[in-house]
Amino acid sequence: MGDITTESLNLNSENVSCKIVSKAKGILSGNEVASRVFQKIDKSIKYTEQTKDSETLNHGTVIANIFGDKNSILTAERTALNFLQRMSGVASITNEYVNLVKNISIFDTRKTIPGWRTLDKYAVKCGGGNNHRMNLGDGLLIKDNHISAANKQGISVKELVEKSRNNSPKNLKIEIEVDSLDLLKEVVETNVDIIMLDNMTDKMIQKSIDITRGRKIIEVSGNVDKERLVDLDNIMGIDIVSIGRITHSAKALDISLVI
Repeated sequence: MGDITTESLNLNSENVSCKIVSKAKGILSGNEVASRVFQKIDKSIKYTEQTKDSETLNHGTVIANIFGDKNSILTAERTALNFLQRMSGVASITNEYVNLVKNISIFDTRKTIPGWRTLDKYAVKCGGGNNHRMNLGDGLLIKDNHISAANKQGISVKELVEKSRNNSPKNLKIEIEVDSLDLLKEVVETNVDIIMLDNMTDKMIQKSIDITRGRKIIEVSGNVDKERLVDLDNIMGIDIVSIGRITHSAKALDISLVI
């Protein structure tokens, strides 16, 4: 369909210099993607990074200088900015969470925009966070619905874990989601690698840590905002906090292109 607006204006074809500028404080992510957008429209466009991914942005920070045909730049502008704004938004909120803790590692989840997972996960790393599973083949995560389905067949939690261990690649870790202390007591006696404490209160989390006594990696997940994260960082024994909102609720960072 093309860019009907730029085409209808029938502006003279001429080379111009532009810059992409941050209008907010945050962490940059998405330079390479933005560059490829301009190249997709016009291979002659030169995109020169002035700020690297993972570096801090302030109001007025120049992210990149661009030189090329004016009409091509106008056509590519919004798509390139969409990538930069979204990815920098994810990197920025991730970095805010990372900077709140000293004792635990921040991980993302698979709650990403469909089709964007690789970009969202990359942006999380730019912000100083860690990636959980990229896909369902990256690791075993036995969730409540798996346990419920197994129970209906008369399969115990211990048997379920053993089946997972026997029927999966030996190099993959097994994680299991736990939402009660009764279930935790069963799980801690299995050979799982990671126990995810899902939507537990701080009091339940502390009791869970007392029960596991360092025998398993402990992950906490579910409704973790910044205030809650600070409290969790003070509970010794938590290894990982996985946070869906750093991808599913990230706010786009304000970034503009100026000719």
